[in-house]
Amino acid sequence: LLAIFVLAGCASTTIRTASFDTTYKGGPFSHTVVVGVGGEESDRRVFEDIFAEKLRAAGVDGVAGYTVMTDEARKDDLAFVKAVEMPGVDSVLIVRLLGVDTGTQVETSMVPGPMSWRADAGFYGPTWFPTTQVSHYESARVESNFYETKTHRLIWSATSDTLNPTTAAKETPAFAALIIKQLRAR
Repeated sequence: LLAIFVLAGCASTTIRTASFDTTYKGGPFSHTVVVGVGGEESDRRVFEDIFAEKLRAAGVDGVAGYTVMTDEARKDDLAFVKAVEMPGVDSVLIVRLLGVDTGTQVETSMVPGPMSWRADAGFYGPTWFPTTQVSHYESARVESNFYETKTHRLIWSATSDTLNPTTAAKETPAFAALIIKQLRAR
């Protein structure tokens, strides 16, 4: 059981729920703006840069959102739409952190103790003793929405959990790979 929790700690990000527009008949997207919402500006920029780089490695022209819009444009719907509807851009991926939950896992198991000796019975045992292990974890929940810019149509949406997140720079490559794989499958 402990090995499962250790391995789960290594498998950082998993898709919790996902849905896609089954009526979408358009072709693949080739120019995507990546927009991180919430959190610190420096983390958003790192996230957007790394994700856009991963898109380019997958053959899609990925653009970090901060390079095409100001922070003020992110807060104004009309300015946001204008920023992502640049010539050639056919899609936008909006990713936002919903929250970070903290939890505690308590496990009790029995472990063998030493062999015992009794004068009337000789050696016997081992005696079993309960032991308790307490571990703490964090889980970051993220929402990802992929839109076609021409129609503002939601094409794909997912929520994901990242177990024991560290930094945007460390978590984004695996997160991007997972999201790109899911988008390709749809």
